[in-house]
Amino acid sequence: MCSPEEAALLRLEEVFSATLARINSLVFQPLLEAGELRLSSEKGPEASDPWGRECLQLLQQLHSSSQQLWDVTEESLHSLRERLRRPEAVGLESLLLLQSADRVLQVHLEYIESYTCCVAVQAFQKAVKRRSEYWRGQRKALRQVLSGLSSEGSVGTALLQALRQPLAHHVQQYVLLLLSLGDTVGECHPTRELVIHAASLFGDLQSFMRQELDQATATQALWPTLSSRLRDVLCTPARRLLQDSQDVPVTVTPLRAERVLLFDDALVLLQGHNIHTFDLKLVWVEPGQDRCTFHLLTPEEEFSFCSKDPQGLVVWQWKVTQAVCQALRGKKDFPVLGAGLESSEPPTCRCGAYTFRAEGRFCQATYEGEWYWGRPHGKGTLKWPDGRNHVGDFCQGLEHGFGIRLVPQASEDKFDCYKCHWREGSMCGYGICEYSTSEVYKGYFQEGLRHGFGVLESAPQAPRPLRYTGHWERGQRSGYGVEEDSDRGERYIGMWQADQRHGPGVMVTQAGVCYQGTFQADKMVGPGILLSDDDSLYEGTFTRDLTLVGKGKVTFPNGFTLEGSFGSVSGRGLHTQGVLDTAALPPDPSSTCKRQLGQGVFPVESRWQGVYGAFRDFVRAGCPGDLREALLGFHVQSSRELRKSQEYLCCERTCPEDQAGRMEDLLEELLQHREPEALQQCLRKALSNSLHPLGKLLRTLMLTFQATYAGIGANKHLQGLAQEEVKQHAQELWAAYRGLLQVALQRKGQAPEEDEDAETRDLRVHSLVLPLMLPSFYSELFTLYLLLHEREDSLYSQGITHLSLFPDARLLEFLDVQKHLWPLKDLTLTTNQRYFLVRDKCFLSATECLQKMITTVDPREKLEVLERTYGEIEATVSRVLGREHKLPMDDLLPLLIYVVSRAQIQHLGAEIHLIRDMMDPLHTGGLYDFLLTALESCYEHIQKEDMRLHRLPSRWSSREPR
Repeated sequence: MCSPEEAALLRLEEVFSATLARINSLVFQPLLEAGELRLSSEKGPEASDPWGRECLQLLQQLHSSSQQLWDVTEESLHSLRERLRRPEAVGLESLLLLQSADRVLQVHLEYIESYTCCVAVQAFQKAVKRRSEYWRGQRKALRQVLSGLSSEGSVGTALLQALRQPLAHHVQQYVLLLLSLGDTVGECHPTRELVIHAASLFGDLQSFMRQELDQATATQALWPTLSSRLRDVLCTPARRLLQDSQDVPVTVTPLRAERVLLFDDALVLLQGHNIHTFDLKLVWVEPGQDRCTFHLLTPEEEFSFCSKDPQGLVVWQWKVTQAVCQALRGKKDFPVLGAGLESSEPPTCRCGAYTFRAEGRFCQATYEGEWYWGRPHGKGTLKWPDGRNHVGDFCQGLEHGFGIRLVPQASEDKFDCYKCHWREGSMCGYGICEYSTSEVYKGYFQEGLRHGFGVLESAPQAPRPLRYTGHWERGQRSGYGVEEDSDRGERYIGMWQADQRHGPGVMVTQAGVCYQGTFQADKMVGPGILLSDDDSLYEGTFTRDLTLVGKGKVTFPNGFTLEGSFGSVSGRGLHTQGVLDTAALPPDPSSTCKRQLGQGVFPVESRWQGVYGAFRDFVRAGCPGDLREALLGFHVQSSRELRKSQEYLCCERTCPEDQAGRMEDLLEELLQHREPEALQQCLRKALSNSLHPLGKLLRTLMLTFQATYAGIGANKHLQGLAQEEVKQHAQELWAAYRGLLQVALQRKGQAPEEDEDAETRDLRVHSLVLPLMLPSFYSELFTLYLLLHEREDSLYSQGITHLSLFPDARLLEFLDVQKHLWPLKDLTLTTNQRYFLVRDKCFLSATECLQKMITTVDPREKLEVLERTYGEIEATVSRVLGREHKLPMDDLLPLLIYVVSRAQIQHLGAEIHLIRDMMDPLHTGGLYDFLLTALESCYEHIQKEDMRLHRLPSRWSSREPR
């Protein structure tokens, strides 16, 4: 059975549907036809009449909302008829008012919004003004729709009532019938909650309608009190007046506003002819310390509201606060202002857009992003009218953190792009800058200028391709740095000041010529050294273009010297006046070709302080995650060809908080792996990980090493400079590890480790760090060793070639190896064949072992290979003798020469000297030192020109192993 309330709801919907149909024909159709006809007939200046398109659009929107209201009423009517026709089959919950109460409510809200927009701007009064005779004739028809319509009232007022009164009555009846239906169904009925919910919604809708109508009426009454200029600026259909200082007086300081208007989207202060408008989304309310004041904070203004009436001030503060909350939510509070389900206190952190007007860096710029207490704070975007863009992090109103800045240039689609870390409004920390000129800078900044370590590189296709790797000071090259001029085939290594070469420096050319001297204002001045590719040495003075001038001395490779005065005559080349000495003894070739430049001139510990210093700053700060990128750098995939701004406002860099590289995990790992074996594995992992601070430091040091010693810098006279630099890098990496460990201990509240003495530090550096980091520098470093020892290695190679012609037995005999030590058991041929034919069979295991020396770059592992080779030689001799036998030096050296000659290791001299230079000092005087000395003796002997005829002495002089 259906209840009487359901039948009453059916009749209510039928009446309301019919009323909406009559309103459509009586009101909307004439209004819209008149508006469209008028718009089509207007031309010229009259087309801008206030009625115009805006009023027509408002009426069209209201008509559309009325249609939706009519449609949902028909749906509700249909569900009620189905329920009354088949009460047993169709449950109460099928009624549209119950199952879709929220949708029905939304349709009513949209109609109310459209209706009050028309009320606020007097759309109905304007609509009927030119057809007043027609509307007076329709008064009788409207009276049939409305109850209590006065015959004296204006037609506009009649239209207002016609479009509001039926809806208000309809909603009121909804509430009454739904409440009655709730009482009828009983407490236990399954649809009772649906009925109560619907009754509550439509009860709230009544309150909402009253508030909306009151606000729209107050807003309508406001506009006539303002001048036409103010009305044109402030009047919009959706804007509602919430409070007026003429109703509740309030004083604003320091602006001294004559009138204060609070709308639902903006706070407006009127001061003479000036209008100050503040978007409520960017207004922060701060209660005062007394009951007579509260403060407002906006992006560019701070002011206070004061009142002698505390109650009036409370009203203002409450309404401003609730209006801000409502504006931030982006929808009207329901059912009334301040009654929403969300918090009644606006959040201090918000998102919004604002265009700055005050003079300053941000003048005319539009900021869109996160705010905190009136300041850009968090993620955001700045856009200037001139095309500049900034996307990134902000703090207290300034760029702070990572950000990307685009600065347009004169040419189309060309930008300077700065991907940098910022501090308090200027670039500070690591950044990557790609300029419209195709230059790229990767390095550190301070106060917006290049400062610290950085690399500036021009495009390869530039008129003069340059690459500078080194230190900067306040935007200029200053300190130690390396510049490569690819066009001229030159590389300068040395000191800079004020963007010019200044102080001691070394110039290396692609032709192999090297200069060392003092530079001033980009030119060499005073005495210096010149080394040519044939190892000729000039010591004397130069002109600014590196021409020999004044007193000097030339030492030729053959030992001859020329000392006197040098100069040049235009068109006639170099001329000299001096003494040529040909009586000097020929110098040792190894000493003339191995002269080293730069050592002692650039202290190794001070060369790359910009790289080490950034890491030390990171450690001193306690390894904070937010400074990790700024101090240690980041990596991005970049292109030299700058693209359009919107495509370039992004930076796909490795996230510093990635789980694999989180600082907390890295520090914890260091604590868990402090024993020697575990520590070496931990360091290996850290140095191979580009996200790890130690890995980042190593890669930066690799970059500086390659910039100095690869390509043009691959010059034998720089080998000493490079070798001491690698050792220094190893010490710095160990110090960096120790710094990270101290931070890890501090975070855990543990006592820091005691400082190491120099001996302990050197032991750890050579045993733990150097073997792990040497592969990163090995290619460039070993190339320098190859060049430095090229002459000896060439002689050694010739000796090896000569010795390879000997069969095994003949070579053993030639080397004066005692015959009882010959491994004849390894040979199975006849006597004649043994002596003349067999080769590469004796001491084969030792030969194969020694060949493994070139498979590793670790000096310690190379020495271990040499030790195993020694063991293989003794094992072979012991097998031949049938007993354990320790070889004395007299017997070892000839056998070792045999094995070396058969192993045929290329560039053995470079290998030996690298091992010697990089060997752990702990091994000095030990077995490794003894074996390396023996290998050096073999190498030197094989170089001799008469190797095929030379008979080794019967006794050898060398150190015995300790």
